[in-house]
Amino acid sequence: MASRFRHAALVGKYQAPGSRSVLESVAEFLAEQGLEVSLDAATALAAGITAYPALEADAIGAQCDLAVVVGGDGTMLATARALSRHGLPLVGINQGRLGFMTDIALADLRETLAPMIAGDYEEEHRTMLEGHVKRPAGDGHHVIYESFAVNDVVVSRGASAGMVELRVEVQEQFVANFRADGLIIASPTGSTAYSLSAGGPLLHPGIAGWVMVPIAPHTLSNRPIVLPDTSEVRIEIVAGRDASVNFDHQSLASLLHGDRICVRRSEHRVRVLHPRGWSYYATLRRKLHWNTGVGSDEHFY
Repeated sequence: MASRFRHAALVGKYQAPGSRSVLESVAEFLAEQGLEVSLDAATALAAGITAYPALEADAIGAQCDLAVVVGGDGTMLATARALSRHGLPLVGINQGRLGFMTDIALADLRETLAPMIAGDYEEEHRTMLEGHVKRPAGDGHHVIYESFAVNDVVVSRGASAGMVELRVEVQEQFVANFRADGLIIASPTGSTAYSLSAGGPLLHPGIAGWVMVPIAPHTLSNRPIVLPDTSEVRIEIVAGRDASVNFDHQSLASLLHGDRICVRRSEHRVRVLHPRGWSYYATLRRKLHWNTGVGSDEHFY
């Protein structure tokens, strides 16, 4: 069993009604377990909690050995992007609606989180995407935007515009020109998000791959394709108005013809801690409401 944690950073979804009391309750519980407790600075300011030190992301990475995230998957994604470069493990407490990554129910907090704090947990590593946007200039292309994503990078048409045309290359090899509402490059983590709703497959987190999914393509034979995550994907805006690119909902709007979006695997990974006995397949059954069938909990021998 791993050694117990010493100093926890608490990060929360502070916009929801009653969030302050929830955050204060979680902080008190962590302190009861013998942990030093600090709050993410933005969380502390927005929630009006002053009883604990408030730390920025770099200070959390330097001083803490655990981040406890209270909220939904959006809060977890933002925290993962901010802290992944520090290698800090994350525990997600679900205060949202779906919760693929925040898998501890708030009602089960005490009985589930206490053993994890003591070192009894399962750990998995999730790959991340990173990328940038290059714009043509007189002497070549210049980077005008760069970011990270845990779920996906999405290039899409403007809200009031028609389709976009996108030229796609993988490892400098031409794939196709897609005419569609957009294109999704999703990690295995992101395969259960926008990619799934656009018709993409589910990818197990242990698969070293991305899924590339056209959004409402003009040609029905343009189907999702799974790519090795060692590939660099390049997407060029060929035609269409008001196109944008989103890295986990961090948006750069008003892309121009000739802009190139380059996406590759990040050197950083997200460390996610789960309760002992956690199962990816059980999460899919629960969150996607799959019918388990008679005797489905029994093992085959």
